[in-house]
Amino acid sequence: MDRATDTGQEAPVVETPFRPGTPAPALFAAAWAVFVKDLRIELRTRYALNAMVLFAACTAVVVSVGTTFIGLRRTEEALLIQSSLLWVAFLFAAITGLSRGFVQEEEARTMAALRLAAPPVAVYLGKFLLNLALLAVLGAITSLLFIVLVRVQVGSPLAFVALLAAGSLCLAAATTILAAIIARASFKSALFAVLAFPLLVPPLIIAIQGTALTLQHGGLGSALGALQFLVAYSVATFVASLMLFRFVWEA
Repeated sequence: MDRATDTGQEAPVVETPFRPGTPAPALFAAAWAVFVKDLRIELRTRYALNAMVLFAACTAVVVSVGTTFIGLRRTEEALLIQSSLLWVAFLFAAITGLSRGFVQEEEARTMAALRLAAPPVAVYLGKFLLNLALLAVLGAITSLLFIVLVRVQVGSPLAFVALLAAGSLCLAAATTILAAIIARASFKSALFAVLAFPLLVPPLIIAIQGTALTLQHGGLGSALGALQFLVAYSVATFVASLMLFRFVWEA
């Protein structure tokens, strides 16, 4: 018998800040704290944002020079090419920066402290919010670059922004858990791209087709099917990632 049993006293229980029955307000507060911490780090270092914006800017310049202002052409094939170039630039620019979410924790040796400070759900939500914020900035910059340099003409701005937001949700939901998976790998960037490719191809195809419709004057109704698919895909990926993240985080 141990000493606590001999003296008739119960052994002290180490209290953890979060348990499975943690109230939702405390969980969201922890997620917001993780988001604010990562946002401050990103604003100080600007590693991910600079890499993504530089890639998007280089792509827009190369496309504008190489395609001789393809944005001025309004045929159905030209609009589909414009949409494809926009989303390919947006996707690969995002991949260059979104993999840093958990890699920086591993490099700074703060992963163990984060496990003690916040529950897995809060960590995932905080990282997800950061990726969503980065994608919002990247989407706005990439769109403006293509509108100015490539002369892309948006027929329905509301539908265009809605599709861009829905596509960003898909990217954030899929890449957040992938960044946690590859955090300890040797070839992080290459592995991240390989794992992200099969998850992001289906929404990418739908986003390209839907965005091509918004470049015309079809309105929001013409891209409604693409929007519904992207939102459904985002919700399914987000819920699955939220359920599986605890096993990845605690492995």
